[in-house]
Amino acid sequence: MANYLFYISLAFIWIMLLYHMFLAQGGYRHFKTFEKVIPKWEQKMNEMDLPTVNVFIPAHNEEVVIKQTLTAMSRLYYPKDKLEVILIADNCSDRTKEIGEEFAAQFPFIRVVETVGEYKGRGKSSALNFALKESKGEIIVVYDADNTPERKAVWNLVMGLVNDEGAAAVVGKFRVINAASTWLTKFINIETITFQWLAQAGRYFWFKIATIPGTNFAIRRSILDQLNGWDTSALTEDTELTIRIYNLGYYIRFFPAAVTWEQEPETFKVWWRQRTRWARGNQYVVLKFLKNLLRLNSRKMMFDLFYFFFTYFIFFFGVILSNAIFVVNLFHELDLQIGSVALVLWGMATLLFLTEIMIALSIEKNQLTTGNIFYTLLMYFTYSQMWIVLVINALFLELKRIIRKEESVWYKTERFSVNKKEEKTV
Repeated sequence: MANYLFYISLAFIWIMLLYHMFLAQGGYRHFKTFEKVIPKWEQKMNEMDLPTVNVFIPAHNEEVVIKQTLTAMSRLYYPKDKLEVILIADNCSDRTKEIGEEFAAQFPFIRVVETVGEYKGRGKSSALNFALKESKGEIIVVYDADNTPERKAVWNLVMGLVNDEGAAAVVGKFRVINAASTWLTKFINIETITFQWLAQAGRYFWFKIATIPGTNFAIRRSILDQLNGWDTSALTEDTELTIRIYNLGYYIRFFPAAVTWEQEPETFKVWWRQRTRWARGNQYVVLKFLKNLLRLNSRKMMFDLFYFFFTYFIFFFGVILSNAIFVVNLFHELDLQIGSVALVLWGMATLLFLTEIMIALSIEKNQLTTGNIFYTLLMYFTYSQMWIVLVINALFLELKRIIRKEESVWYKTERFSVNKKEEKTV
């Protein structure tokens, strides 16, 4: 019995590894080709009457970072008569609103709104729905309150939508501004680079599928109107919105020319809470749509939903099962017939894992370093294993929430002051 279980767990792990290697190839090919359209796209932008744009920044007690974020917004390259940046102060008890009003007094295209009534204090999705009701822009761009987009980020996002009629939304690339701060942010920096060039660029290149990441994306207002805005029950409103967009028959373009810098958790406690929300949110999406899988209009999303299901349920089950068998076998002989072959397969899996990350790091300038190679080796045995425990805990919490029919609340990630010397030096 133990042998069969071990074979099953190895099969699950290898399916995921081989699929990610396939994505890594697509991600690299997307990197080599995505810029070719820019000259033609730029020409069209310069010749046309540009669409009006609203930039939404949902904020709950963000005084530590909001000044830095609004400073970046004030420098955006886009016609100011076509641009409105809206800071959404949601149930704030600090100086977030006051800091926003100081910028609004200096820059006419920046406005502060404060959530009221049924929208107040109910989370990011609710705050975004409130801003949608209070604005009129043809294109909506969203940034988290800790983001500092590069000057042409919004221009590039809008350029993608203007030149690609089949795209309902365009998502850009994000980088970690505090990557050098702690051992944890070094792991996260590698993780985010890998996610973007494998899961985002790879999926887009092969299947024309990308996931809205919650920040640094632009979407047509007409699409949001069709979908009645964001789902306030979803802890990861971005993933949930992604599936509904594809179900309408549109797709989402990954366009890494649009770059933003964001802050990541510097302590284990903050990381655990943020990633638990992400895992719970993705599990919610899988459970929400999986029961109606055959009714979805988009076959691409059927495939992608299965990918999420495989990732958060089957793959982690395989890893847990193989780890459990390995530990038990240390203390009690299970007579595993696979023997030394298991060690070879484990070694090959490790090398495949490292190769996939190396491909992603090689794409980003100055990221394929000795230090990052060392941290990649280390994260296989530490950071990756932390995710296993986290996903189990997240599934328990999400099932409990569904059973009790609890409402979602604002899960605010703790922010840190960023040393100016650290900014964009990684």
